[in-house]
Amino acid sequence: MSTSWFIIANPISGNRNFSKQWKEIQQLLNNKKIDFSFAFTKFSKHEIELVDTAIQQGFRNIISIGGDGTLHNVVNGIMMQRYAKTSDITIAVIPQGTGNDWIKTYNIPNNVKKAIEIIHKKNIILQDIGVLETDNSTVFFNNVAGLGYDGYIVNKLKTLKSFGSLAYILSGIAGLLFYKKTVFKIIFDDKILETNCLMTVFGICKFSGGGMQFTKNVNSTDGLLDVTIAKNLNILDLILNLPKLYSGKIVDHKKLETYKTKAIRVVPKTAKPFIQADGEVIGTGEVQVKIIEKAINFVVTN
Repeated sequence: MSTSWFIIANPISGNRNFSKQWKEIQQLLNNKKIDFSFAFTKFSKHEIELVDTAIQQGFRNIISIGGDGTLHNVVNGIMMQRYAKTSDITIAVIPQGTGNDWIKTYNIPNNVKKAIEIIHKKNIILQDIGVLETDNSTVFFNNVAGLGYDGYIVNKLKTLKSFGSLAYILSGIAGLLFYKKTVFKIIFDDKILETNCLMTVFGICKFSGGGMQFTKNVNSTDGLLDVTIAKNLNILDLILNLPKLYSGKIVDHKKLETYKTKAIRVVPKTAKPFIQADGEVIGTGEVQVKIIEKAINFVVTN
Protein backbone atom coordinates (compact mmCIF):
# COMPACT_ATOMS: atom_id res chain seq x y z
CA MET A 1 0.00 0.00 0.00
CA SER A 2 1.51 3.30 -1.08
CA THR A 3 2.08 6.03 1.51
CA SER A 4 2.73 8.46 -1.34
CA TRP A 5 0.19 11.11 -2.30
CA PHE A 6 -1.60 11.10 -5.63
CA ILE A 7 -2.34 14.65 -6.82
CA ILE A 8 -5.35 15.39 -9.00
CA ALA A 9 -5.12 18.94 -10.31
CA ASN A 10 -7.64 20.95 -12.30
CA PRO A 11 -5.46 23.31 -14.39
CA ILE A 12 -8.36 25.63 -15.33
CA SER A 13 -9.78 26.07 -11.82
CA GLY A 14 -10.10 29.60 -10.45
CA ASN A 15 -8.91 31.50 -13.53
CA ARG A 16 -5.34 31.54 -12.19
CA ASN A 17 -1.94 31.13 -13.84
CA PHE A 18 -1.75 27.41 -13.10
CA SER A 19 1.61 26.67 -14.72
CA LYS A 20 3.27 29.16 -12.36
CA GLN A 21 1.33 27.83 -9.36
CA TRP A 22 2.18 24.23 -10.26
CA LYS A 23 5.94 24.94 -10.19
CA GLU A 24 5.55 26.50 -6.74
CA ILE A 25 3.45 23.57 -5.49
CA GLN A 26 6.00 20.98 -6.65
CA GLN A 27 8.85 22.90 -5.03
CA LEU A 28 7.02 23.26 -1.71
CA LEU A 29 6.06 19.57 -1.66
CA ASN A 30 9.65 18.57 -2.37
CA ASN A 31 10.89 20.90 0.38
CA LYS A 32 8.61 19.08 2.83
CA LYS A 33 9.79 15.72 1.46
CA ILE A 34 6.22 14.81 0.53
CA ASP A 35 6.35 12.01 -2.04
CA PHE A 36 3.78 12.37 -4.82
CA SER A 37 2.59 11.37 -8.26
CA PHE A 38 0.14 13.50 -10.22
CA ALA A 39 -2.35 13.84 -13.06
CA PHE A 40 -4.20 16.80 -14.56
CA THR A 41 -7.88 16.74 -15.39
CA LYS A 42 -8.64 17.01 -19.11
CA PHE A 43 -12.43 17.01 -19.21
CA SER A 44 -15.50 17.37 -16.98
CA LYS A 45 -15.60 14.82 -14.12
CA HIS A 46 -12.23 13.38 -15.20
CA GLU A 47 -11.36 13.33 -11.48
CA ILE A 48 -13.66 10.31 -10.97
CA GLU A 49 -11.70 8.22 -13.47
CA LEU A 50 -8.33 9.41 -12.11
CA VAL A 51 -9.31 8.55 -8.53
CA ASP A 52 -10.47 5.09 -9.57
CA THR A 53 -7.14 4.38 -11.30
CA ALA A 54 -5.06 5.78 -8.42
CA ILE A 55 -6.83 3.67 -5.79
CA GLN A 56 -6.57 0.60 -8.00
CA GLN A 57 -2.80 1.25 -8.15
CA GLY A 58 -2.58 1.29 -4.35
CA PHE A 59 -2.78 5.01 -3.51
CA ARG A 60 -4.74 5.84 -0.35
CA ASN A 61 -3.77 9.53 -0.02
CA ILE A 62 -5.15 12.00 -2.56
CA ILE A 63 -4.54 15.74 -2.91
CA SER A 64 -7.22 17.75 -4.70
CA ILE A 65 -5.87 20.90 -6.38
CA GLY A 66 -8.73 23.10 -7.55
CA GLY A 67 -11.99 24.42 -6.19
CA ASP A 68 -15.11 22.91 -4.65
CA GLY A 69 -16.04 21.26 -7.96
CA THR A 70 -12.72 19.43 -8.18
CA LEU A 71 -13.05 18.24 -4.58
CA HIS A 72 -16.67 17.18 -5.21
CA ASN A 73 -15.58 14.99 -8.13
CA VAL A 74 -12.67 13.50 -6.14
CA VAL A 75 -15.11 12.60 -3.35
CA ASN A 76 -17.49 11.01 -5.87
CA GLY A 77 -14.61 9.01 -7.34
CA ILE A 78 -13.73 7.67 -3.88
CA MET A 79 -17.34 6.81 -2.99
CA MET A 80 -17.91 5.05 -6.34
CA GLN A 81 -14.72 2.97 -6.51
CA ARG A 82 -14.69 -0.65 -5.28
CA TYR A 83 -11.00 -1.30 -4.47
CA ALA A 84 -10.78 0.02 -0.91
CA LYS A 85 -12.94 1.04 2.05
CA THR A 86 -13.65 4.74 1.71
CA SER A 87 -12.68 5.25 5.37
CA ASP A 88 -9.15 4.03 4.49
CA ILE A 89 -8.70 6.93 2.08
CA THR A 90 -7.50 10.44 2.96
CA ILE A 91 -8.09 13.65 0.98
CA ALA A 92 -6.09 16.85 1.33
CA VAL A 93 -6.85 20.10 -0.49
CA ILE A 94 -4.66 22.77 -2.06
CA PRO A 95 -7.26 25.45 -2.89
CA GLN A 96 -7.20 26.99 -6.38
CA GLY A 97 -10.87 27.62 -7.09
CA THR A 98 -13.23 30.59 -7.03
CA GLY A 99 -15.50 29.83 -4.09
CA ASN A 100 -13.55 27.33 -1.99
CA ASP A 101 -16.42 26.93 0.49
CA TRP A 102 -15.50 23.52 1.96
CA ILE A 103 -12.13 24.76 3.31
CA LYS A 104 -13.85 27.56 5.28
CA THR A 105 -15.44 25.10 7.72
CA TYR A 106 -11.98 23.87 8.73
CA ASN A 107 -10.17 27.23 8.51
CA ILE A 108 -7.86 25.95 5.77
CA PRO A 109 -6.25 29.07 4.25
CA ASN A 110 -6.57 29.85 0.55
CA ASN A 111 -2.78 29.89 0.35
CA VAL A 112 -0.58 27.26 -1.31
CA LYS A 113 2.29 27.37 1.18
CA LYS A 114 0.03 27.19 4.25
CA ALA A 115 -2.12 24.43 2.71
CA ILE A 116 0.99 22.30 2.09
CA GLU A 117 2.12 22.90 5.67
CA ILE A 118 -1.26 21.49 6.79
CA ILE A 119 -0.78 18.45 4.52
CA HIS A 120 2.68 17.90 6.01
CA LYS A 121 1.19 17.80 9.55
CA LYS A 122 -1.60 15.43 8.35
CA ASN A 123 -4.13 16.10 11.08
CA ILE A 124 -7.20 14.19 9.89
CA ILE A 125 -10.94 14.11 10.57
CA LEU A 126 -13.24 11.27 9.49
CA GLN A 127 -16.09 13.22 7.91
CA ASP A 128 -19.63 12.25 6.96
CA ILE A 129 -20.64 12.22 3.29
CA GLY A 130 -24.12 12.92 1.90
CA VAL A 131 -25.94 11.00 -0.84
CA LEU A 132 -28.43 12.56 -3.26
CA GLU A 133 -30.70 10.24 -5.25
CA THR A 134 -32.66 11.75 -8.13
CA ASP A 135 -34.80 10.08 -10.80
CA ASN A 136 -31.75 9.16 -12.85
CA SER A 137 -28.59 9.55 -10.76
CA THR A 138 -26.86 9.00 -7.41
CA VAL A 139 -24.42 11.75 -6.41
CA PHE A 140 -22.32 12.18 -3.25
CA PHE A 141 -21.56 15.50 -1.55
CA ASN A 142 -19.07 16.58 1.10
CA ASN A 143 -20.22 20.13 1.85
CA VAL A 144 -23.71 21.52 1.15
CA ALA A 145 -26.47 20.52 -1.26
CA GLY A 146 -29.93 21.87 -1.92
CA LEU A 147 -32.70 22.62 -4.36
CA GLY A 148 -34.65 25.71 -5.28
CA TYR A 149 -33.09 29.17 -5.13
CA ASP A 150 -29.56 27.89 -4.43
CA GLY A 151 -29.81 25.43 -7.34
CA TYR A 152 -30.88 28.31 -9.59
CA ILE A 153 -27.86 30.34 -8.46
CA VAL A 154 -25.44 27.47 -9.12
CA ASN A 155 -26.89 26.95 -12.60
CA LYS A 156 -26.58 30.69 -13.31
CA LEU A 157 -22.96 30.68 -12.10
CA LYS A 158 -21.90 28.60 -15.11
CA THR A 159 -22.34 31.65 -17.36
CA LEU A 160 -20.66 34.06 -14.91
CA LYS A 161 -17.45 32.20 -13.94
CA SER A 162 -15.26 34.80 -15.63
CA PHE A 163 -16.32 37.35 -12.97
CA GLY A 164 -14.48 35.38 -10.25
CA SER A 165 -15.83 35.77 -6.71
CA LEU A 166 -18.18 38.52 -7.93
CA ALA A 167 -20.03 35.81 -9.89
CA TYR A 168 -21.74 34.60 -6.69
CA ILE A 169 -23.20 38.03 -5.99
CA LEU A 170 -24.33 38.49 -9.61
CA SER A 171 -26.00 35.08 -9.77
CA GLY A 172 -27.63 35.72 -6.38
CA ILE A 173 -29.13 38.96 -7.71
CA ALA A 174 -30.36 37.13 -10.81
CA GLY A 175 -32.01 34.56 -8.54
CA LEU A 176 -33.75 37.30 -6.53
CA LEU A 177 -35.15 38.82 -9.71
CA PHE A 178 -36.11 35.74 -11.71
CA TYR A 179 -36.39 32.61 -9.53
CA LYS A 180 -40.01 31.61 -8.85
CA LYS A 181 -40.80 29.85 -5.56
CA THR A 182 -42.58 26.50 -5.73
CA VAL A 183 -44.48 24.25 -3.33
CA PHE A 184 -42.31 21.54 -1.76
CA LYS A 185 -43.58 18.41 -0.03
CA ILE A 186 -40.85 17.57 2.50
CA ILE A 187 -40.82 14.17 4.22
CA PHE A 188 -38.46 13.16 7.05
CA ASP A 189 -38.68 11.24 10.34
CA ASP A 190 -42.36 11.45 11.34
CA LYS A 191 -42.99 14.78 9.59
CA ILE A 192 -44.64 15.73 6.31
CA LEU A 193 -44.43 19.44 5.50
CA GLU A 194 -46.02 21.04 2.46
CA THR A 195 -45.12 24.68 1.95
CA ASN A 196 -44.33 27.38 -0.58
CA CYS A 197 -40.54 27.22 -0.48
CA LEU A 198 -37.63 29.35 -1.68
CA MET A 199 -35.16 26.49 -1.11
CA THR A 200 -34.32 23.48 1.02
CA VAL A 201 -30.66 23.08 2.01
CA PHE A 202 -28.85 19.96 3.28
CA GLY A 203 -25.59 20.65 5.11
CA ILE A 204 -22.66 18.57 6.25
CA CYS A 205 -20.33 21.56 6.48
CA LYS A 206 -21.13 25.26 7.04
CA PHE A 207 -20.51 27.40 3.97
CA SER A 208 -21.87 27.60 0.42
CA GLY A 209 -22.37 30.15 -2.36
CA GLY A 210 -19.08 31.94 -1.72
CA GLY A 211 -19.29 32.12 2.08
CA MET A 212 -23.01 32.16 2.88
CA GLN A 213 -24.24 30.10 5.86
CA PHE A 214 -27.68 28.56 5.60
CA THR A 215 -27.24 25.75 8.14
CA LYS A 216 -27.36 25.76 11.94
CA ASN A 217 -25.03 24.13 14.52
CA VAL A 218 -23.28 22.06 11.85
CA ASN A 219 -21.17 19.10 12.93
CA SER A 220 -19.50 17.28 10.01
CA THR A 221 -19.04 14.05 11.99
CA ASP A 222 -22.34 13.62 13.88
CA GLY A 223 -24.05 11.39 11.31
CA LEU A 224 -26.83 13.91 10.70
CA LEU A 225 -27.88 16.17 7.84
CA ASP A 226 -28.43 19.80 8.89
CA VAL A 227 -31.57 20.80 7.01
CA THR A 228 -32.78 24.36 6.47
CA ILE A 229 -36.16 25.05 4.92
CA ALA A 230 -36.45 28.63 3.66
CA LYS A 231 -40.16 29.18 3.23
CA ASN A 232 -41.77 32.27 1.75
CA LEU A 233 -38.69 34.53 1.85
CA ASN A 234 -38.94 37.38 -0.65
CA ILE A 235 -36.49 39.79 -2.26
CA LEU A 236 -36.88 42.37 0.51
CA ASP A 237 -36.25 39.73 3.22
CA LEU A 238 -32.98 38.71 1.59
CA ILE A 239 -31.79 42.26 0.91
CA LEU A 240 -32.52 43.40 4.48
CA ASN A 241 -30.78 40.35 5.90
CA LEU A 242 -27.78 40.25 3.54
CA PRO A 243 -25.14 40.44 6.33
CA LYS A 244 -26.93 37.60 8.15
CA LEU A 245 -26.50 35.35 5.09
CA TYR A 246 -22.74 35.51 5.71
CA SER A 247 -22.78 35.53 9.53
CA GLY A 248 -25.11 32.52 9.75
CA LYS A 249 -27.76 34.45 11.70
CA ILE A 250 -30.19 34.12 8.79
CA VAL A 251 -31.22 30.73 10.28
CA ASP A 252 -32.97 32.61 13.10
CA HIS A 253 -35.33 34.33 10.65
CA LYS A 254 -39.01 33.53 11.32
CA LYS A 255 -39.45 32.25 7.75
CA LEU A 256 -36.68 29.65 8.14
CA GLU A 257 -36.91 26.29 9.90
CA THR A 258 -33.95 24.06 10.78
CA TYR A 259 -33.86 20.34 11.51
CA LYS A 260 -31.41 17.48 11.94
CA THR A 261 -32.13 14.11 10.34
CA LYS A 262 -30.48 11.08 8.75
CA ALA A 263 -32.69 11.01 5.65
CA ILE A 264 -35.11 13.36 3.88
CA ARG A 265 -37.17 13.42 0.69
CA VAL A 266 -38.23 16.59 -1.11
CA VAL A 267 -40.94 16.49 -3.77
CA PRO A 268 -41.48 19.77 -5.69
CA LYS A 269 -45.17 20.01 -6.56
CA THR A 270 -45.47 22.88 -9.04
CA ALA A 271 -42.10 22.99 -10.87
CA LYS A 272 -38.80 21.10 -11.28
CA PRO A 273 -36.15 23.26 -9.59
CA PHE A 274 -32.42 22.68 -10.03
CA ILE A 275 -30.65 20.45 -7.50
CA GLN A 276 -27.08 21.38 -6.58
CA ALA A 277 -24.36 19.51 -4.70
CA ASP A 278 -21.16 21.30 -3.60
CA GLY A 279 -21.83 24.01 -6.19
CA GLU A 280 -22.47 21.57 -9.07
CA VAL A 281 -25.87 21.18 -10.75
CA ILE A 282 -26.77 17.47 -10.64
CA GLY A 283 -30.39 17.40 -11.83
CA THR A 284 -33.90 18.76 -11.35
CA GLY A 285 -37.06 17.79 -9.51
CA GLU A 286 -37.51 15.29 -6.69
CA VAL A 287 -34.58 14.23 -4.47
CA GLN A 288 -33.95 11.73 -1.68
CA VAL A 289 -31.04 12.63 0.64
CA LYS A 290 -29.20 10.33 3.07
CA ILE A 291 -25.96 10.39 5.03
CA ILE A 292 -23.04 7.98 5.28
CA GLU A 293 -21.38 8.35 8.66
CA LYS A 294 -17.61 8.84 8.94
CA ALA A 295 -17.01 7.98 5.30
CA ILE A 296 -13.72 9.68 4.23
CA ASN A 297 -10.68 11.11 6.04
CA PHE A 298 -9.87 14.74 5.32
CA VAL A 299 -6.70 16.62 6.25
CA VAL A 300 -7.70 19.70 8.26
CA THR A 301 -6.14 22.30 10.55
CA ASN A 302 -5.55 21.38 14.19
